[in-house]
Amino acid sequence: METRVAVMSIIVEDKEAAERINTLLHEAGEYIIGRMGIPYRRRGISIISIALDAPQDKIAALSGKIGKLPGVSVKTAYSAVTGSEEGA
Repeated sequence: METRVAVMSIIVEDKEAAERINTLLHEAGEYIIGRMGIPYRRRGISIISIALDAPQDKIAALSGKIGKLPGVSVKTAYSAVTGSEEGA
């Protein structure tokens, strides 16, 4: 299956969503290249950036699940770089 490289940006305004986000990211762990989390204490939010190499439907599903959580915003940018799941 073809995979794409993407970056997902997540802004967490409701700290109660953190546990569910971590669970979802753990479930997608095989596709995650790297992750960076930044607590922005002055504004009371957290900013998470995730680099992925996964089938586009898996990326979209993860983004959709995270985006449905209350107090969470998510945006995903896809690269034109593709590959195969075997070579990912």
